[in-house]
Parts: sequence; structure tokens; C-alpha cells
Amino acid sequence: MKRFHVHLHVDDLGKSIAFYSKLFAAEPTRVEGDYAKWMLDDPRINFAISTRGNQAGVDHLGFQVDDATELAELKARAEAADLALLDEGETTCCYARSEKHWVTDPQGIAWEHFHSLSNIPVFSEGKQDEAAAESSACCAPRAPRGKPIGIAVKSGSSCC
Repeated sequence: MKRFHVHLHVDDLGKSIAFYSKLFAAEPTRVEGDYAKWMLDDPRINFAISTRGNQAGVDHLGFQVDDATELAELKARAEAADLALLDEGETTCCYARSEKHWVTDPQGIAWEHFHSLSNIPVFSEGKQDEAAAESSACCAPRAPRGKPIGIAVKSGSSCC
């Protein structure tokens, strides 16, 4: 079963955690110094916020799936529709190890399709330091809002 995913960049993590905790009537399931996530069942959503972006607002949308078969179905659907697709395969980002790929809508909004494999203790493994992570972003060429699309564009945005 799919879970809708929304990731927002926020200016003040503490204020945003307080707001969304009241809005959802639930505390986040994960909180880090730069990140928080709610895994809600009603509505079924993976809602994440972070302070890693250049500006506040929607970073990306997506679908989190429960297994590799569902992820393959989403990938096949995107390929059949001839959508530009960036397949990252297994990667780390947002305190998780995931298998993922990306598509981008006509407005430049990135859609992440992913299957989470495990939690990790750092935002993204393989980064030497925060400066390197910020300058190289996460893993691939970026759309204007910072997410991969398969073609290089200038951006200083974050990952996931």
C-alpha cells in the first residue's frame, strides 16, 4: 500500500514541530536537529520537514511503498508514460536507507518514489562533513527546487 509523502523546508524547526504536532494531534515519529517526520495513518502520509533548504516551502512530493514490487510498478508506469526518470537505486538520505527513483512534473516539482529499507543515524551516509553535503547536495543533478530530474541545473538546495 502506498503512503503519500510531502517534504517541506521550514525556517524554524521547533516552531514547525509544535505547529504540525497540534495540527496532526500527534508527535513526530523521528526528530533530529534539522529534521522531523510524522508517519500518520489517518490520512496515510509520510510528512517530513527540514531546515536544509534554501527557502521555506514544498521541496518535493512522493509515494512511499511497502515493498520492492510496488516500487517496480511505479517505475514501470513512469517508463511506460515516457516520463524522464532518475533511478538512484539504493541510497541514503533523510536518516534512512532507501531504494528510490524520481520524476518531475511540468512545473519542476519533484516526485520521489521510494521503499525505505532501514533507518540510519545520519542524514546521508558518505558525506565527509556538512559543508560537503550542502555543496554537493544529495546524490544527483537537481531541479530548481533541489530534487533530481536527470539533467543538470544550477542549485544550492538540499537532499530529501
